Amino acid sequence: MPLAPSATTVLAALRNVPAFAHGLVRDLRVRWALEEIGRSYRVELHDAMAPRGPDYRSWQPFGQIPALDDGRVRLFESGAILLHLGEQDERLLPREPQARADTYAWLIAALNTVEPPIMDLQRVDVFRANEPWTREARPGYVHFLQRRLNHVEQALGDREWFAGPFSIADIAMVTVLREVRHTDILDAYPKLTAYKQRGEARATFRQALADQALGLGEPARLPEPA
Repeated sequence: MPLAPSATTVLAALRNVPAFAHGLVRDLRVRWALEEIGRSYRVELHDAMAPRGPDYRSWQPFGQIPALDDGRVRLFESGAILLHLGEQDERLLPREPQARADTYAWLIAALNTVEPPIMDLQRVDVFRANEPWTREARPGYVHFLQRRLNHVEQALGDREWFAGPFSIADIAMVTVLREVRHTDILDAYPKLTAYKQRGEARATFRQALADQALGLGEPARLPEPA
C-alpha cells in the first residue's frame, strides 16, 4: 500500500477540516495518482484551522494544500503535481501524442474551466450562505455552471475517459465534479454522473479516500457568523 511512514516522498495534507470539506481536500488528487502507480508516500499533516508558518510557506507560498516533496524536487498546486507524476509514468500520462495532448487539455480544463464556477457556487452556498445578497445571486451562478457542465458532457460523449486511457485528466475532473455534491445539479447530466461514478469505483480512488479520511479526523466546528 503506498501510504508508508518510512517513505521518502512526502505529501502535505490537512487535518481538522470542516464537515463540508471532508473527502474534498485536494491532496486526494495526489493520493489517488500515487495509488495508481503504487508509489509509497507519507503525509505531513497541517491543521486546517491554523495558519501555516514560514517553513511551510517556503514550500507552498500560499499556505495551501497539497504540496509534494519526492526526494528530488518540491512543488505545489495539485495540477502541477499531477503533471509531474504523469511525466514519470504512462499509467497517468499516455505517451501516444494525441492522447497525451488530450490529457494536458482536459487536466487544465478541469482546473481552469470547470472548477471555478463550482467554487463560485460553493461560496454562496457554504462560505457566504448567511449574507443577504446570496439568495439573489445564486441562480446566476447555477446557470453558468450548468452551461459549463453541458459542454463537458457533450465533449465526453460515450467515452469512458477523457483522453482514451485513464489519466491524470480524469483524476482532476472526477475530483472537481465531486465538489458539487452538496447540490443535485449533476443529476441532470447522466453521462457525467456515470463518469464520476466510474472514477469513484476504482480501487485506487477508494484507497486514497480512506487514507485521507484517516488524517482528517473529526470535522472541525466553524466559528458562528458575526
